[in-house]
Amino acid sequence: MKIKIGVISDTHLSQPSPDLFDLMGDVFSDVSIVFHAGDLTRISILEAFSEKEVYAVSGNMDQHDVVDTLPSETVIKVGEYRIGLIHGWGSRDRVEGRVMGRFSGVDAIVYGHTHRPANHLKDNILLFNPGAFSGSFISGKKHSVGVLSINDGLTGRIINI
Repeated sequence: MKIKIGVISDTHLSQPSPDLFDLMGDVFSDVSIVFHAGDLTRISILEAFSEKEVYAVSGNMDQHDVVDTLPSETVIKVGEYRIGLIHGWGSRDRVEGRVMGRFSGVDAIVYGHTHRPANHLKDNILLFNPGAFSGSFISGKKHSVGVLSINDGLTGRIINI
């Protein structure tokens, strides 16, 4: 059973943009699930993913419509894997430790906030940050998204956009 999950974070948009719909028709065209790791800004952003199964959490820059609708963290079971989904908070340099402290018994943690892509194992947990779709404030960094694949294991891939 092969499952592909599109992962996005830090869209920082007030409404769905043409670039977001292009992403769905291109990079995310063959995913069956979309994870949004927060900082949508407005809940209407999720309209771009309406043809997929969507899981999303609120972030520190989200408006009330997002915060009132979405959890700040959740665990999603996909196949045999438990995946934590959270935005993150505070200093970028210590986000991984903080988000790891929020979950137990998970195989992966998907997070955002730092605008820095990450895709590595720590304590046998896949830590995956797709980077920022837009609004990146880190000099020289490209905007990016990610794809998690479940097929004889759980792996991640960062895609510059």
